[in-house]
Amino acid sequence: MHWSGFHFRESPKRSMEILRVEVITPAGRKRQFQPLWLAWLGEKIPELKDLWKKYLRRFALEHWYRFAKQRLHWTQPQLASTQAAERWSDLMPLLTWQLWLARQACIDAPLPWQSAQDRMSPGRVAQAFPTILAAIGTPAQPPKTRGKSPGRA
Repeated sequence: MHWSGFHFRESPKRSMEILRVEVITPAGRKRQFQPLWLAWLGEKIPELKDLWKKYLRRFALEHWYRFAKQRLHWTQPQLASTQAAERWSDLMPLLTWQLWLARQACIDAPLPWQSAQDRMSPGRVAQAFPTILAAIGTPAQPPKTRGKSPGRA
């Protein structure tokens, strides 16, 4: 079923399409499926024959959000302004690309309970990334030695 012309109470100018997907007669199963409610927020809803592909894509997106929150600490900083939060959020896809591109340069360093991987996941690359950073070094000058303070006059 499909309903159109709805909106959120706080944003009446943003239209929303609502879909309810329901399995009427499950094929070869006695299990009853609950209806699935979906909302589409966009310019134009795609055709129903293409919409299921976008629905299946949500699994990859949900895993990325979990990875960004847990491993890249997306939600950890307490930023004072909305602009700073948006800049921080803009860095998350760039960090993900950096991890993806660094797969070939990383040497797998599994923890004792982990098995070695041939194709490293972004989480495993993030785990091995300090070795790349140590090899690259830093552009900062080494700290100057302080020496003995003359003390108070």
